[in-house]
Amino acid sequence: MNNVLIAPSILSADFSRMGEEVKSLEVCGADMIHADVMDGVFVPNITFGIKMVEDLRKCTALPIDAHLMIVHPEKYVERFAKAGADFVTVHYEACKEDTAKTLKLIKSCGAKAGVVINPDTPWERAAEFLPLCDMILVMSVYPGFGGQKYIPSADEKLLNLSRLIGEKKPQTLLEIDGGVTEENAPRLIGLGANVIVAGSAVFKAADRKKAIAALRG
Repeated sequence: MNNVLIAPSILSADFSRMGEEVKSLEVCGADMIHADVMDGVFVPNITFGIKMVEDLRKCTALPIDAHLMIVHPEKYVERFAKAGADFVTVHYEACKEDTAKTLKLIKSCGAKAGVVINPDTPWERAAEFLPLCDMILVMSVYPGFGGQKYIPSADEKLLNLSRLIGEKKPQTLLEIDGGVTEENAPRLIGLGANVIVAGSAVFKAADRKKAIAALRG
């Protein structure tokens, strides 16, 4: 087994059975739970919030990765950390000049901090914050909805960020999210991604355990 972590996105889960869904992921070999938090403002969709993370924390020992696709995330990071999120990732596009301050706030709350960049944001924006990041998340679709196709321009971002992380801070994780499938996962891992977020590829699979193993490469 390689050191690639599989983080299924519960955006694709059955919300009426979320506790069972998360327990299923743990049994099937997932390494992390990816929780897409959307507010209907920063992205054109609404999902769930702090209570969902709090309740999921009771269902699993796996790390919870709270991906905040919301405006003013600095107002909520402490509550997500207290709810049990192990990682809290925030968008550069939402934080802008407050990105460094927000990442420091996340760490002060006891969670690991990550910065996220959208498909039209240059990789250099994320690179600026590497010293403060436990994880960098590259979006390979425009955030808001699951089931989208991978945007190829993310390849170059992964390659450049992977090289930089290797040179400057090897312990930082490099996460890819959006349109990841069994077919393209090996290439993305080859480009340096070591946290693979997949929603449909896991939850729509007839055999989730087999799907998670295939994504691992």
